Amino acid sequence: MLQLRLLPIKCQFATKAIKAIFAKFKSPLSAYFVPKIGNAHSRLYNDSLICVPLRVCFANSAVLLDYYKTKINLKAKRAYAVSWLCKSVQNCILYDIVEMVEKMQTTKINNRRYLGNKYRLLPFITEVISSECGDFESFADIFAGTGAVSSAYTDKILYTNDILYSNYLCHLTWFSDEVFDMSKIEKYIEFYNSEIPFEENYMTENFSDTYFSRKNCSKIGFIREHIENEFKAGKINNRERAILITSLLYGIDKIANTCGHYDAYRKGVKLPESFTMYVPEPNPNLKHNHCYNEDTNELVKNISADIVYIDPPYNSRQYCDAYHLIENIARWEKPEVFGVAKKMDRTTLKSKYCTRSAPNAFSDLINNLKAKYIVVSYNNMSNKGNDRSNARISDTHILETLKTKGNVKTFSEQFKAFTTGKSEHLDNEERLFVCKCN
Repeated sequence: MLQLRLLPIKCQFATKAIKAIFAKFKSPLSAYFVPKIGNAHSRLYNDSLICVPLRVCFANSAVLLDYYKTKINLKAKRAYAVSWLCKSVQNCILYDIVEMVEKMQTTKINNRRYLGNKYRLLPFITEVISSECGDFESFADIFAGTGAVSSAYTDKILYTNDILYSNYLCHLTWFSDEVFDMSKIEKYIEFYNSEIPFEENYMTENFSDTYFSRKNCSKIGFIREHIENEFKAGKINNRERAILITSLLYGIDKIANTCGHYDAYRKGVKLPESFTMYVPEPNPNLKHNHCYNEDTNELVKNISADIVYIDPPYNSRQYCDAYHLIENIARWEKPEVFGVAKKMDRTTLKSKYCTRSAPNAFSDLINNLKAKYIVVSYNNMSNKGNDRSNARISDTHILETLKTKGNVKTFSEQFKAFTTGKSEHLDNEERLFVCKCN
């Protein structure tokens, strides 16, 4: 966040002076002043160290009649100094901006709650791949989810894919090599983090006081619509659009009234009235990567890679059910929603790997793969939970199918899974089936 710190001789501000200050800046800016102990305005905040938004006009405008002499030297991301004189009824008051510091908050790929996220298992996964597969140039993550595993291989040519459009946008953010303007991204996020007037929109009409407060719904709806309009007007490119939407999705995930997924929201709880968007920090040295939003079984017919990493859904819980609202906001098609959980129609987003046809889908997938190594990630929940939690593909089927392509080794790592239910199993294991293809 860009922050102006003002040290006033007297805390007397007026609408005219505030407007004059902001008229000098071409981009959105958050400005703050530190109230002095003992002045009339400190009583409102009970602490002289609290920063109060400058654009909130709380001063007696009759005190400040005019201002003159303004000097501004502003360059992007550099400190600058401004001095101006404000003429009051009683005397002249001098205000000096003593410093401007860059405090733009950033976010990383792992700062998101997501079922099956492999971020904590990366040491295990990368160690096995390194020891078994050696050097390689390309890596395909065809059920990529948040992109956590792909993030460990940004020095390779990446192929990412996910059936959810929201995840695809995140992949564009983290892995696309399309050029983007970081200063432009920062300006947009500065604006989105400012106070935005309340408005009725798609979000307030459908989701008020469920997953988010009515106020936050208004802001989410405004921001998402604004991003789309800026893209259609040609002011941001495809990756910049993806980065801004990703920033929004990551920001609202932190304050969502859920347990990490959107199958339901908690009732009778106090909802946050604000949220913060952060600037995503993608790796700056990416290769010419390829991001897809397709049916995995169809995609593999058209791509090849040295290593294909497969991390399909394990059980009957569909990801489009768990993240329907995130997907809705990402797509921004404003569909009708229904039921207590306010879900949209997700028929086209259902995965075969969550159904009884999962074994057949897996066999078809492996049969069409073109790779030097196939690495399958799957857990050991074949018969340990309730029927919805049980794995849809047996170990026997995985091994028999992979052996049609080459030699197979199995590795395992214990971990505590993040689930949608109340059941907890202490002997959860993530297994890697590594196939060296003939």
